[in-house]
Amino acid sequence: MTESLALQLRAKRSEMMASELEAVALRLFEERGFAEVTVEEIASEAHISVRTFYRYFAAKEDVLQLQIDRRSEALRAALSARPVDEVPLHSLRMAWQDVVSAEDTELVRRWITVVAATPSLVKGVLGGIQLKSQRAIAEFFGNRLGLPDDDLVPTMLAAAAGGVIQAAQTRWYFQGGDLATAFSDALDVLERGVGTDPKAWSTQASA
Repeated sequence: MTESLALQLRAKRSEMMASELEAVALRLFEERGFAEVTVEEIASEAHISVRTFYRYFAAKEDVLQLQIDRRSEALRAALSARPVDEVPLHSLRMAWQDVVSAEDTELVRRWITVVAATPSLVKGVLGGIQLKSQRAIAEFFGNRLGLPDDDLVPTMLAAAAGGVIQAAQTRWYFQGGDLATAFSDALDVLERGVGTDPKAWSTQASA
């Protein structure tokens, strides 16, 4: 039990350090541009060695994956906590609302600013979202529908939800407001458009 607690404490310290490095790096990226900031400068600003930086991130580009990882893990946990008899799309909307309500929206805004200003980063960021967040959603739909997560219906629903989320986040970035509400309203549009009967999704897919 003591060893387990020690491991948990080490994991927590590691998580806190990674988040601190992320905050420092994003501030520097936003102020000076991603390409102009070096790992050495991030480490110096965070008062750590370059070697320590590389314990947490393989490259400065990987700093931008932390937001995706954190959000994907939180989404998995939130989805697993939803009632099993709840309509899947409604579960997704409620889970996203819980996840985003707990986020630091200023950090999210800074992350979007950096990505939007650096076209070379977009491919890696979108790839991370597809492999992590959308995969979590596809697995959730597959589990709820009793289908493999790479089946047509879970895959398409996850892709549709992922597109809606990205559109909602972009709209929030430019128009402001509450991010959790923006996600919830956007997914409500999807829920009303797709419908609430999972049987209909399978029927439509096989027609």
